[in-house]
Amino acid sequence: MQPEELYDLTIIGGGPAGMYAAFYAGMREMRVKIIEGREELGGFLHTYAEKMIWDVGGIPPIRCARLIEQLAEQAVTFMPSLVFGQRVETMERRADGVIVLGADTGALHYTRTVLIAVGRGVAELQKLELEGAERYELTNLHYTVSRVERFRDKRVLISGGGNSAVDWALELAEVAAHVTVVHRKDEFRAMERNVTIMRETLDVRTPSRIERLHGQGDRLYAVTLTDLASGAEALVEVDEVIVNHGYNSSFGALSAWGLELEDGLLRVDADAAASMPGVYGAGDCVVHPGKVRLIAGAFTDAALAVNSAKQYLEPDAHAMAYVSSHNELFRERNKALTKR
Repeated sequence: MQPEELYDLTIIGGGPAGMYAAFYAGMREMRVKIIEGREELGGFLHTYAEKMIWDVGGIPPIRCARLIEQLAEQAVTFMPSLVFGQRVETMERRADGVIVLGADTGALHYTRTVLIAVGRGVAELQKLELEGAERYELTNLHYTVSRVERFRDKRVLISGGGNSAVDWALELAEVAAHVTVVHRKDEFRAMERNVTIMRETLDVRTPSRIERLHGQGDRLYAVTLTDLASGAEALVEVDEVIVNHGYNSSFGALSAWGLELEDGLLRVDADAAASMPGVYGAGDCVVHPGKVRLIAGAFTDAALAVNSAKQYLEPDAHAMAYVSSHNELFRERNKALTKR
């Protein structure tokens, strides 16, 4: 029979919010477990691992893959228990107050409090819905960019209107021979300055869409674009095509747990508390009046949630952890770092 190992806080999700929460809960001397559905920490960040991240306070521009590494290194500072390859499907509270989480593998996890940090949930790419598109997915039709160098000196066409499409267009313009951007609307859902630079420097076709694919064997050599305003068609020769049409997200069993939701997201209060006692939320999966949808916002959510969980378990506990600059937990670690 599976032993009942009881944790103070179990974090569902190993993205930025979950990783920082594990670290911060360690500062609060809580016994912590992270349950992550993938086989690694990082969550949704892995979908743009090659991108440069500029907006994390105090960190110079950094490849997202490196940021994941640093967050993961920080997350295990206080040696939380890490469980990979499991998705939590059930959450029930026993009469003694212990919360039992049931995973899709049949495993049970016992905890005094829960932090839901599932990010965007199970994200499925919105693929190009054109006949024969799947034929080219193993060659030169891409939904993510894993290696920028692949596009050097190539004719690249990018379809999409969000931050990912615009960011990749600007970054690949540094290495590609030519970049064409196609979007079905005139307006882009991206940072204004980036959109302005893109329009001034790249071949932007709006409102337009990919109408047909032209290939030889398993590779694309051209696409037909339709101008949605005039109906005119244009043949564009390509070496590589990138489709950034976003994701369809699903939070799985979350909706069946009796928690208050708003537009499919977990509703939490100013202290990151959900509608069920002892349950908290952080990161992209939550909504609250002051929500900031940045990695920095996920960190703030995580700290609020951990502080609330700590006081739920110990009402007389301090409202927050002592800052690291004079936290006794770091005294010996600081000495070792100084000696280096």
